[in-house]
Amino acid sequence: MKGGRIILEMLKAYGVECVFGLPGETTLGWYAEWKNFPEIKYILARDERSASFMAEAYARATNRPGVFEVPSPGVTHCVPGVAEAFKGSMPVVCFSSDIPYNWDKRNMLTGSDQPALFSGITKESITITKAEDIPFLIRRAFRVALTGRPGPVHIRVPQDVFYQDVEVRDIYAQRDFTVFPSHRSIAEREAMERAVDILSEAQNSLICLGQGALVSRAWNEAVDLVEALSIPVGTTMTGKGAFPESHPLSIGVIGSRGGTSFSNAFVEEADVIFYVGSNTDSATTDGWRLPDVSSVKKFIQLDIAGVDVGNMYKLDVVLIGDAKATLGEMVNIIREKKKEPKARREDEIAKRRASFQKELDAYVDSSEIPINPLFFVRELSKKVPEESHIICDPGVGGIYTAAFFKQKDAGRRLYFNYSMGSLGYAVPGAIGVAASAPGRCTLAMVGDGSLGFTCGELETISRLGWNIKVFLFQNDAFGWIKGEASLVHDFEPFGTDFALVDYSKVAEGFGLRSYMVKDPKDLPQVLTQVFATEAPCFVIIKVATQDKLVPPVPKWVASAKGKGLRCIY
Repeated sequence: MKGGRIILEMLKAYGVECVFGLPGETTLGWYAEWKNFPEIKYILARDERSASFMAEAYARATNRPGVFEVPSPGVTHCVPGVAEAFKGSMPVVCFSSDIPYNWDKRNMLTGSDQPALFSGITKESITITKAEDIPFLIRRAFRVALTGRPGPVHIRVPQDVFYQDVEVRDIYAQRDFTVFPSHRSIAEREAMERAVDILSEAQNSLICLGQGALVSRAWNEAVDLVEALSIPVGTTMTGKGAFPESHPLSIGVIGSRGGTSFSNAFVEEADVIFYVGSNTDSATTDGWRLPDVSSVKKFIQLDIAGVDVGNMYKLDVVLIGDAKATLGEMVNIIREKKKEPKARREDEIAKRRASFQKELDAYVDSSEIPINPLFFVRELSKKVPEESHIICDPGVGGIYTAAFFKQKDAGRRLYFNYSMGSLGYAVPGAIGVAASAPGRCTLAMVGDGSLGFTCGELETISRLGWNIKVFLFQNDAFGWIKGEASLVHDFEPFGTDFALVDYSKVAEGFGLRSYMVKDPKDLPQVLTQVFATEAPCFVIIKVATQDKLVPPVPKWVASAKGKGLRCIY
């Protein structure tokens, strides 16, 4: 059979249900075979960047590898999504077609050194030179993507390989590597016992669950552990959902992206911090000030790979293993040793949370124009269908959702691309998430700065007709940069403001129902209308820039107060 068919037979064997991509001359030999594989849905994107983000978000939503393909002319465009998958440890398989092998040395149009391009942002870059090698190399790609710390793998296919007609006898998948985590390792017993002893003896311990805990689906084990020792639990922004925020021991998101004065106070006060599936990055730790790298606190860290364990903090215990498996075994150790908490923390957390909620009430004026994003999040929480998934771009939609949208039940429902934090994620990400369950309500929280990157995907949403709701936060600027410039660097921002755009006409031009909300009193009714239909919708929310109404970013707060600006923290 021809190389193009062999690839599709292998993807079918791995249970791949959809591939995101867009056409190019170098890929036509693959497409010629695709019509015979209706079980592998081809989702046409309008930009290679979007296709890469769709695959990354699909992987998050399903715990299965996300697959996308791009032609050689646009191969450089997909770097943002591949880099996000690499930094965020998401298994993505990126196929790129190319001119015939070594023809780039002839300076043939669209040729480039693709392996060099991908070498720094993938776990491995593979070039297929013979069709007979396709089954072996695809098995390797899936195995590499899903084992250890997951991540993206690049497969380069010269266009002539699609047409090669060869006999193959090894078309099969390794079923162990179709979902992740594919295999679960457990940390050393002695290390787990030391960790349990430190946590049980501490006066004021804290657990921080990162995206690794969410990927591992470790929330039941986390609940068992913290209830046994009565330990407060925070999550990172990307780990939101790793613990039910309705639980009395939950303090919500911590750090500089989604953390609040309420949640971050627990970090400052803790004498022991246990990081689970977190790489202790700058967002989680407010630039390693929360806690400070010279802190006398005790630190425990659990991660699937050793690369970032103890990267920024001197550890008292190192735990290398899967979060779900290791936390489960730690619970068994607690029960075996009959460990008891020093004190129950639930009442204390409830009192502090109630006090914080009263402070928040003072920030919100329901008649405020432009609309206060905290008011929007509160109204959204009342109206959004319970099983909805929400994908957020950096900016207003992301920061307020992370901080103030309470996810009552554990599981992956909110998505933030804060491993790299590039703009243009939410709209294609929503398509990728919706592809896993097209009938489920999926929300994209996007700023007008981000929409400029991926506006063409509004056509994709309209064409697919899936239940996707795009919420555009319009402040006619790169508002986050305005906030950083004025509040941290103390200069008047420049190069950040846009011309006024009628986004209603843009959305309607792409075939979407459009709503504009300028007055907050209209918001409840608009939300009711939007969620009453399964058709895709586009909702515009007018908001202030971040230098006028300051969101919960710790390093901005002191400056904002000194300037007499309102800040929600």
